[in-house]
Amino acid sequence: MPGRSFQLIYILPNLFTAASIFTAVLAIVSAVQGDYEKSAWLIFLSLLFDGLDGRIARLTHTTSRFGVEFDSLADIVAFGVAPAILIYFFVGQSYGRFGILVMALYIIFGAVRLARFNVMSPKTDPTVFIGVPIPMAAIFVSIWVLMFERYQILEGYRWLLLVAVLLISLLMVSNIRYPSFKKINLERPIVTKALILLIIVASLIYLYPVEGFTLLVSLYIVWGIGRALYTLMTKRRLRSSHDME
Repeated sequence: MPGRSFQLIYILPNLFTAASIFTAVLAIVSAVQGDYEKSAWLIFLSLLFDGLDGRIARLTHTTSRFGVEFDSLADIVAFGVAPAILIYFFVGQSYGRFGILVMALYIIFGAVRLARFNVMSPKTDPTVFIGVPIPMAAIFVSIWVLMFERYQILEGYRWLLLVAVLLISLLMVSNIRYPSFKKINLERPIVTKALILLIIVASLIYLYPVEGFTLLVSLYIVWGIGRALYTLMTKRRLRSSHDME
């Protein structure tokens, strides 16, 4: 009995990983059937299962190399293939080869992002991600599909969504740094301000869940780009002043 219980605990995190894949398959089927809103929400559910598997593995001390590899393969299905299929049937199929190209590049660059993360994660700073994480890219695709489904005024601008997905694909394999929020060191003077900000954000999401999440995700993406441009301009300015001296 003890041995059997141990084996059940060992497979528990992997069951959540399998649930993430299964939910992603349901999202793909929903996208093919034209139920884009359901597909987007299923991708969010898949993200929830993906977040639980690692935490359960750590809580039960059942982390393993198999679990890590299984989780990585699940991610390419849940956050690579499923969002790509969703965006293709939502808008990409109306733009022929360009729509196919965007879908393919999203999956390919997502796979590259995962492979690079697996190789580099032991050596990189845990407080940052190098490139947009593929789950965040999937959230970006899903939440904007929900926005376009909710607001008919955006109907004529669907092509912008394809351009945005192409940009996200490139950002996944870029060297732009994004905060991971895994380790946040808050100094006492700013704890109160951070708490107030979190309450305001939570209130916004409560009142306008889709719009609130869309704003947060979009700001996260734009923040990384803005920070990278600011860093580049600062380095050029310092180099120019050094050359003048």
